Amino acid sequence: MSIRENDSKEIFDKIQEQNLLRQYDLLTNCIEIGLQKGIEFFDKYTLWSLNSAAVANIAQFGGRYREQPIYVGSHVPPHFKEVPHLMDSCISVVHENWKNPKNHPLTLAAYVLWRMNWIHPFIEGNGRTARAACYYVICLEYGGLLPGNKIVPERIRENRAPYYAALQDADRHWEDGHFEVSALTEYLSGLLKAQLSEV
Repeated sequence: MSIRENDSKEIFDKIQEQNLLRQYDLLTNCIEIGLQKGIEFFDKYTLWSLNSAAVANIAQFGGRYREQPIYVGSHVPPHFKEVPHLMDSCISVVHENWKNPKNHPLTLAAYVLWRMNWIHPFIEGNGRTARAACYYVICLEYGGLLPGNKIVPERIRENRAPYYAALQDADRHWEDGHFEVSALTEYLSGLLKAQLSEV
């Protein structure tokens, strides 16, 4: 059972906001477990759960990788048959490069945010799930649940123009055959500083 925006925008918006709160509670639990068990707890099952929470009652296939084409503005995500492999590879990149001293502390968080948006693995809630996954990686990188009244995912939602620009910058580099998320890393760094400055 689900409700679409054109059924009742008021109810749809209310459910979406409640879902974000539920997703944040779940994300907090996931981070706490990840801090105990290590980065290996960052897996597809965690991502499926975060997506399911984000789209409960507004999408029927929450928590499952898409099995159909999807289009996002001018971006055409990969064929749905490639999604499981691409997501396994994304998760492996995080595991294999964890605590690499050559990386900026936010490089892997930026990578997860960009790569999940590029793959668009779910039917609905891709942005919300990517932002939650990004914050999960940030908190594990810094060793705890970070203080601040407004966390990074909320700050992204409030001002999306620089977010989209940084994602597009990473896309352009990828199309040229390079991995480069420095613009997104810098963007996240500014948001994290703003979050921590509230303390």
